[in-house]
Amino acid sequence: MAELTTLESLLEMGFGRNRAEKAVANTGNQGIEQAMDWLMEHENDPDIDEPYVPPAGNVLGGEADETTAGDSGEAPLIAEEDELYSDNPEASKRPMTEEEKREQVKRLEELMRVKQAERRERERAEEVEREKQRRRQGQELQQIRQKIQDDEMKKLADQRRREKMEDKLARQRVKDKIARDREERAQKFGGGAPPSTMTSTQPTPPSPSSPTGQGPPPTKKEYDESRIQVRLLDGSTINTVFKAQEPLAAVRVYVQMNGNTPEGQDFTLLSPYPRHIYTELDMEKPLKELGLVPSAVLVVTKK
Repeated sequence: MAELTTLESLLEMGFGRNRAEKAVANTGNQGIEQAMDWLMEHENDPDIDEPYVPPAGNVLGGEADETTAGDSGEAPLIAEEDELYSDNPEASKRPMTEEEKREQVKRLEELMRVKQAERRERERAEEVEREKQRRRQGQELQQIRQKIQDDEMKKLADQRRREKMEDKLARQRVKDKIARDREERAQKFGGGAPPSTMTSTQPTPPSPSSPTGQGPPPTKKEYDESRIQVRLLDGSTINTVFKAQEPLAAVRVYVQMNGNTPEGQDFTLLSPYPRHIYTELDMEKPLKELGLVPSAVLVVTKK
């Protein structure tokens, strides 16, 4: 039974002539399988359907083709087709019947389906490998981002610890200064009260000449301490006792250290009755001078 040439087989399978000619020429007319492989690999080429132009000098045909073309006067393309596409010279001796053509085309189509299935399987494997590569790259990128985020959090935590330590040291310096001021005032005034008040607080003995035995009215009592109640922002209160000569700043520091005022929240103090808001200048004045002795109620308000 005569066999179809590679070019005829491709045409019978439905490929365009331009595609078939290019497939046969580019595979060196080595058979239908190589031609189909080439067509599947190059089916998306932009010039796949353009007419085939043989190379100069007819590399595949050689000098014999040029001589034949020159002697016969035929076009080079016809000579090339006779040389390139006639892979079975016996096919020209007896034409194939329609049934033989159908059988051969059926075999070729089955071969094409196998090739296409192999190609799809190869493409699926390549896609799976690309997906694995993409996931690996995504995991590496996520790890890099996580490391950067962890480093940033560590830096913020270190900065926060430094700020807390600096704030703690600043508070300690204020407490130390208040303690030193207390000691200095105690040494200067003998426990917080001036010497003149010490003598004035002593009771006056009754006059022996008084017929009733009663002396003059007692002098006004001098207090050296003040009991302060502070009402905080949330309505709760704290109570403590200060020396009468301590500055109002000592009360403010006590509120900062023992109240529930949010860290960094600036506030001021005021007296509700009569209403009086204490300024920064008042913070240096003694409680006695501000009229907060022997007891007083102060309110914390936001600045």
